[in-house]
Amino acid sequence: MPDFATVVERFLDDAFSLDPVDATIIGRHEHDDRWPDLSERGRIARLEFCDRWTSELIGLDAATLTADERIDRDRLLLLLDSTRFAAAELRPESWDPLDLVYLFGAGLFALLSREFAALDVRLASLAGRLSGIPEVLAAARAQLGGLEGRPVSRLHTETAIADFPGVVELAHAAVATAEAAEGDDPAVAALLPRLRAAAGRAEAAVDAFVAHLVSVALPASEGEGRLGPDLYARRLQHLMADSQLTPERVLAEAERTFDTVRAEMVRLSRALWPTWRPDEAPPSDDGRLVRGVLDAIAADHPTADTLLDECRSALRRIEAFCQARDVIGLASEPLEIAWTPRFLRSFANAMLDAPGPFDRAERTFFFITPPDVDWPPERTESYLREQNRRQLAIVTIHEAVPGHYLQIAFGNRAPSRVRSVFGDSLYAEGWAVYVTQVMIDLGFAADDPALLLAHWKYFLRAATNAILDVRTHTAGLTEAEAIELMVVDAFQEEAEAHAKWRRARLTSAQLSTYFVGSMAFWDLERAVRVQRAAASGVEDPAAAVPRSRIVGGLGETPGFKYRAHLESVISTGNLPLPLLRRVIVGG
Repeated sequence: MPDFATVVERFLDDAFSLDPVDATIIGRHEHDDRWPDLSERGRIARLEFCDRWTSELIGLDAATLTADERIDRDRLLLLLDSTRFAAAELRPESWDPLDLVYLFGAGLFALLSREFAALDVRLASLAGRLSGIPEVLAAARAQLGGLEGRPVSRLHTETAIADFPGVVELAHAAVATAEAAEGDDPAVAALLPRLRAAAGRAEAAVDAFVAHLVSVALPASEGEGRLGPDLYARRLQHLMADSQLTPERVLAEAERTFDTVRAEMVRLSRALWPTWRPDEAPPSDDGRLVRGVLDAIAADHPTADTLLDECRSALRRIEAFCQARDVIGLASEPLEIAWTPRFLRSFANAMLDAPGPFDRAERTFFFITPPDVDWPPERTESYLREQNRRQLAIVTIHEAVPGHYLQIAFGNRAPSRVRSVFGDSLYAEGWAVYVTQVMIDLGFAADDPALLLAHWKYFLRAATNAILDVRTHTAGLTEAEAIELMVVDAFQEEAEAHAKWRRARLTSAQLSTYFVGSMAFWDLERAVRVQRAAASGVEDPAAAVPRSRIVGGLGETPGFKYRAHLESVISTGNLPLPLLRRVIVGG
């Protein structure tokens, strides 16, 4: 029987051959000029891959595997199960043309933005991918016809039509990059005619596909891609790697936490009102009270042109706090704060794009989405108020340090190839929300109670995301109900609420990962604290860890140190939370 490391390498070879874009992102570059096969033949190949590898992994003799190898085998089995669900049941290629925008954007942007090889090598791969776009779009057109009971989504089609120009912009950027370098690089100059021709064919194919969406797909499309209770429940379980998790359980816990956090915001706002609105009497209505303080805080926001500088300044303060308080070790991998590429701007206002373990010395991008130049002034002002200075500090913790950037940097160094290569969205989003609360508990900006209120608003958004996600896909939530939930009850700005309402329908289960994941991390921390207390000789270790008043805030526990705990968690690598718990506390 081959050793497990050899099995893993064969698995990776097969997986990256099926999905060349994932391979590029991870840093495996042998397929950089190819796209995945989006035809029906390709879908069947993915299902056969799942069946073949599930059989092989289940057939391994567990007695010959180490504890870490058994975890990694189970991780691969979960990945195969999720891949099978997407190919056999979810079938987004049949009803969601927006997936193509993300695929093309990721496949081209990774080759343009990261200098893992000489420019002519990367541009040759770009030329190959651009040349392949017509074939991919032909396969996509054949697949895009809806399923029984699931027509092509009108919302996803409209959004794809609006976002496809971002793909063409990347093709133009590739040519412009080559033209800027041709005078000093003969290899690039020799490649330029091929690249121009490939970009022209890609642009023509995209234009023709968009015309097809407008004239054929859009008139026949319906609805917004909502999954419905049954499919959403299965999607949730696959994304969270938890067969016992139900939408009802997520909703109940999110609503309970929502009420608790909102009550804390009322308490803080009552204390803050005299500082922020000294010339006005506080209103008796709780909602008006909180909104009044938040409105005053939101007025302190950067301009559209200085959003990036504000995040850079916040990052310096955050890293200094982590060092002064010995919260967690920092990373040296390069981090660039930049504007979100156009093809991603319908997804979120802030996000991280990081290299994989094979390219870990390359740049990580912390993207901030600017207000659209075509927005009216009032919408731009609403957007900037949501991105106020205190909110941006919280966002920078979440996206950069000690959030996503640091977690990925540590994860890329994990000794397990499986855990460094394959990410997990519940782990990633849960960690970022959880560790933001840890920073607050340890005293970040303790002299600024307005930032504490902004933090609770941000955490309230995590619970709101889960409520919005579940109700959108299972209970027919209306736009009016969603906007009231976010603006009136959760104190979000109108622009933010409308963008999130759009995202709730364009995605499924992803919005729940922030809340569900963070709660799992707090459960894990509690279990570790109890273990440390027991190891320290505490007679009743469970009683040594108090119950949270809201979330977090667990204080001191004998034998427990935050730096050791945080680094042990993210040094383990990317794992679904049930598997991470097995690694950290056993069981």
